[in-house]
Amino acid sequence: MSRSGKRWVLLVTYYFPPAGGAAVQRFLKFARYLPQHGWQPVVLTVRPEDAAYPSRDPELLEEVPPDVPVIRTRAWDPYAAYARLLGQRKEEAVSVGFAGRPHRSWKERLARWIRANLFLPDARVGWVPFALRALPRLLRRYPIEAVVTTGPPHSTHLIGYRAHRRYGLPWVADLRDPWTGIDYYEMLPMTRWARRLDAWLERRVLQAASHRVVVTPAMQRTLEARGLPSVLIPNGFDPADFEGLQPRPSEHFWVTYAGSMNPARNPEALWQALRSLNDATQLRVRLIGTVDASIHQTIAHHRLADRVEVLPFLPHRQVLQYLLDSALLLLVVNRVAGNAWIVTSKLYEYLGAGRPVLGIGPVAGDAAAVLRETKAGEMFDYDDVEGIAAYLRRHYEAWAAGRPLPGAPPELARRYSRPYLAGELARLLEEVTRAEPCVSAAS
Repeated sequence: MSRSGKRWVLLVTYYFPPAGGAAVQRFLKFARYLPQHGWQPVVLTVRPEDAAYPSRDPELLEEVPPDVPVIRTRAWDPYAAYARLLGQRKEEAVSVGFAGRPHRSWKERLARWIRANLFLPDARVGWVPFALRALPRLLRRYPIEAVVTTGPPHSTHLIGYRAHRRYGLPWVADLRDPWTGIDYYEMLPMTRWARRLDAWLERRVLQAASHRVVVTPAMQRTLEARGLPSVLIPNGFDPADFEGLQPRPSEHFWVTYAGSMNPARNPEALWQALRSLNDATQLRVRLIGTVDASIHQTIAHHRLADRVEVLPFLPHRQVLQYLLDSALLLLVVNRVAGNAWIVTSKLYEYLGAGRPVLGIGPVAGDAAAVLRETKAGEMFDYDDVEGIAAYLRRHYEAWAAGRPLPGAPPELARRYSRPYLAGELARLLEEVTRAEPCVSAAS
């Protein structure tokens, strides 16, 4: 423990400002709020010039607490070579795997095969040796008592594994998404050898961790079935992010979706429902983020281009403003096998915005449970055109009458606030350091 009375924890994350997108928020907020619960963070991350970020949001650098040390190391980045091969910018190459264009050329197919079979567990593994090289000096400088790693990218957990084995540091592995159980895993062109090696890595790493943290109940049940107990600390929202923002009046009833929209998230039933609501003349849909070409094609097919606005990736604060400006917020869970566990991080910011949510996804899944628990909205099946249309009409008519329906009450949303969730992680850190006290990590 330091002279200030606080204990020191190392947070290891690939995504940290100026990276943008949802993946950044979790550890950025832990870095901000853990000191309120007696833990002083030190962040180990990658240098921005060496990183492969799908998006960047330099404004988030202003949210990094000035008293939190941030150690940035070099990394070897295969995406740079991938971009040169394809004649693209690196940011375009990073996004190809999901909401980018289809992999039609032999170069793209070859690059995907190389990524899936030679870079295990993921293409960010080139950061690991540089981060490990920085550990001894970092541990001599700061009295670290525990380490927390977060994935994806799950290669980050290899750093925690080494810190735990070499220096005796209690280690918490934080999984924002499953490892081999991620919804797109079966789409990767992996050989049988690569799948076996990846599964071995996952098993070896997660078994070695002092404890594991997951973000959804389904992920928790899956790990427990494998004999790996875990603590549930969901994603959340930061009330401070909304400070100074007020809803702006609009003549339109806006239904807003924030985040990337890939083919698995194409809300076909919504487009059909919109076509049936021709009398709702002020109803509009706004999509914010990377939108796959197939979504644009579907919108054009339904002749809805004049009722759908598509905006590019925007800084986080601008997105929050659009959420507040909306009458309804759209949540779409990937239409893939095993999607009951999926709870996108944007759902929690929807709760923070206090706007009602129209969900499309598994009605018995974890995201639907959050909507019911917080009274934030309703989840509809992917093909429930009539239910979606009725829900839209009910909210539209209330809005038109000047009595818009509310979203999640603040008292129900509070347990998903970032300060509260940082307290949950702090309690886990107290537990693991009591069970595995670290005498001297620097020795």
